[in-house]
Amino acid sequence: MKQTEPKRLYQSVATQILSLIRKAELAPGARLPPERELANTLGVSRPSLREALIALEIGGQIEIRMGSGVYVRAPDEGGDNAVPALGESPSELMQARAAIEGTVIVLAAGKLSAATLDRLRRTVERMKRLAAAGKSPVDADRQFHMLIAETAGNSVLSRFVAEMFDSRHDPIAAAIRDHSESTATWSAAVREHEEILKALQTGDPIAAQTAMRTHLKASEERWIAGALRQEDV
Repeated sequence: MKQTEPKRLYQSVATQILSLIRKAELAPGARLPPERELANTLGVSRPSLREALIALEIGGQIEIRMGSGVYVRAPDEGGDNAVPALGESPSELMQARAAIEGTVIVLAAGKLSAATLDRLRRTVERMKRLAAAGKSPVDADRQFHMLIAETAGNSVLSRFVAEMFDSRHDPIAAAIRDHSESTATWSAAVREHEEILKALQTGDPIAAQTAMRTHLKASEERWIAGALRQEDV
């Protein structure tokens, strides 16, 4: 018997939004209520609401206009209101990364050689150059996290780190990145990587763990806060 994939929270919230649109008989072009009001009406958190709205934007049911609001779009001919899975919840994904990579970096801290520390330093410098040039340093970012994971010496954990990082290419995560990533957010991420490196260089595993978790929490907040830059947020 084929196992049914569990529904993500953003799918359930998106379905609630579609139901609200139908009940309110909102025509194409109508503006949805402000984010705070909509979250209160549905009884959901604002991160969950934002992920749901991004999912609906991908599906073509709504249009997000930056600095203006969220508007109903005309349904496709013959389309349905099903909200497909578009990958893991980005906020839950970043929380999982913080839990796992916070453990991984403690395991790695006592095993880092001078050569690996130098590779990490050069990777951060490459991130900094790319961000300053307005280019995405995502490949260097991945290399930084994978160097730490591989140093920890556990192939299962290393695989988890790689899979979670690469989930940023899932449709919902990619759409959120399109809304939220900028030179400013990458510059902030580079500074956080510098703090992680500094803690590793001092040989303090707890400071390194704190720096890693602080970075991933800040990344989560940047993703979700930037998903909808509305005037009425």
